[in-house]
Amino acid sequence: MLNALEVFTTVVVGLMVGVEFSVAFVINPILNGLPEDSGVLGRAHGGRMLGALMPVWYISSLVLVAVWAAAGWHHHGTGLVVTAGVLLILSVIMSLLLLVPINNRGKTWTPENRPEDWKEQMNRWDRFHYVRVAVIIAAFALLVAALA
Repeated sequence: MLNALEVFTTVVVGLMVGVEFSVAFVINPILNGLPEDSGVLGRAHGGRMLGALMPVWYISSLVLVAVWAAAGWHHHGTGLVVTAGVLLILSVIMSLLLLVPINNRGKTWTPENRPEDWKEQMNRWDRFHYVRVAVIIAAFALLVAALA
């Protein structure tokens, strides 16, 4: 049963990492290359869609890692799992303090109501997101290492 939990958790976290990686290095660069109205509309829609999905995914991933750490407390690799959990907590804190406030503003923007500094705000979100992606990649790598 523990093995199934370990694999399931690693897959869930890995998929989350893949989505966030693609947002950082595929989706947002595509949106940034579109004409202004299209880019702001695309980012607003993405902010609404992923803004609803990702909190559930982040918290579910964190809960799964916590259950893995508790269930496998006396097993090899638990320290790696706990460290991964700490990194996921850090990613949630970063999200709440740095990324969500910008996302909450951006998801309501249209070409008619966007602020003058909307591109600067999106660039700030992107920079914070790159750091968050690095943090969750590290957490994922630790989970994979714990499986080995």
